[in-house]
Amino acid sequence: MRTIALVDVNNFYVSTERVFNPKLEGKPVVVLSNNDGCVVARSAEVKALNIPMGEPWFKLKDIAKQHGIIAYSSNYALYADMSNRIMTVLSEFSHRQEIYSIDECFLDLTGHPQDPKQTGQLIRQRIKQWVGVPVCVGIASSKTLAKLSNHVAKKRSQYQGVCNFNAMSPTEISDILDSIEVGEVWGIGRKLDAQLQVGGIHTVRQLRDFDVTRLRNRFGVVMERTVRELRGESCIEMSDIAPPKQQIISSRSFGRYVTELPELEEAVSSYVSRAAEKLRKQHSVASTLYVYIRTNPHKEGEPQYSPGLMIGLEQASCDTMKLVDAALKGLRHIYRNGYRYQKAGVMLSDIRPAGIVQGELFAPELPKPSSAQSKLMDTLDQINRKMGNGTLKIASEGTQQHWQMKRGNVSPAYTSRWSELPEVR
Repeated sequence: MRTIALVDVNNFYVSTERVFNPKLEGKPVVVLSNNDGCVVARSAEVKALNIPMGEPWFKLKDIAKQHGIIAYSSNYALYADMSNRIMTVLSEFSHRQEIYSIDECFLDLTGHPQDPKQTGQLIRQRIKQWVGVPVCVGIASSKTLAKLSNHVAKKRSQYQGVCNFNAMSPTEISDILDSIEVGEVWGIGRKLDAQLQVGGIHTVRQLRDFDVTRLRNRFGVVMERTVRELRGESCIEMSDIAPPKQQIISSRSFGRYVTELPELEEAVSSYVSRAAEKLRKQHSVASTLYVYIRTNPHKEGEPQYSPGLMIGLEQASCDTMKLVDAALKGLRHIYRNGYRYQKAGVMLSDIRPAGIVQGELFAPELPKPSSAQSKLMDTLDQINRKMGNGTLKIASEGTQQHWQMKRGNVSPAYTSRWSELPEVR
């Protein structure tokens, strides 16, 4: 039998904030989305107040004052660095690790000499001691069951943060699955949940025990795979290396309305730089770039304008300067004066591995990328990795960046900027 563990950080963003500010322990805390718009993370105390995920912050001002809810702006650099530390620790527990998201990781513990539950508890202790955040561990014979096992470990205190389905009898597992709503199954979204409910499938056990042929005929082979996974068959393989992204999107809403072209150029240059860095990180190049700007569609009474332009590059590239040059040409083409722009963004597509070039039969041969330019991009990335994002940037990104999103209560970059290290007196 396979032994797959899913390690998931409890309330990751909030837990990270608490590592560096222990006064937040036991208090209701939320982390907000870009421009301090909506709730994207909630502490257990906030969940107990029945505040839903995605709730706009402005709607919560009264209840926040009543219950003393503390709100933090998103600090993505801090969260990414803490995630890297967690994943590094977890890599010591298995030679097969799949980083599923910023706060979730699958480990293949098949053949591990130690009892899986003991390993799970050791994982919890080590992450708490070495990184400072709480995690729960779900263990099962398939990835889908491991996700559900983790759900049980989080929701039921008697498991002390580690739930091992592989150590349970079929009756015990059936009883647990009978108490979990079908919408909790990995891959069952809202639409599919609603369709299953109409068909009389309300719990995970009902889905597991349903006629798999009928489900496949109605919903396709992915549903069949999900059901077989619920029955303990491992149908979804571990992926040691995340596949390269086929599209890279970089966009943000502005902290205030932007009307002038120079500020839009700064924002677009900044977004392209971020996308190009991701492109180089996965050793890829892009041959198509899409740039867009838009006004606020929800602002009644204001003129609306939301143009975009697809640009084909003469030669696929991951060079920030070449990509920025193309994006700015597109931006100048679509920009119109007299509008208040709320957002801009870029998308890189037609992505392929670097070094693989497909030419056209009758097109002139293109020059090979300059090694000096490639070294410049490597140096740019190395400095920014070492000294913090944005330490070194191209001139068109600007220095003031008044258009940046609002982050009224962002915590310091505790782990990635020397100037923001916590001080002990």
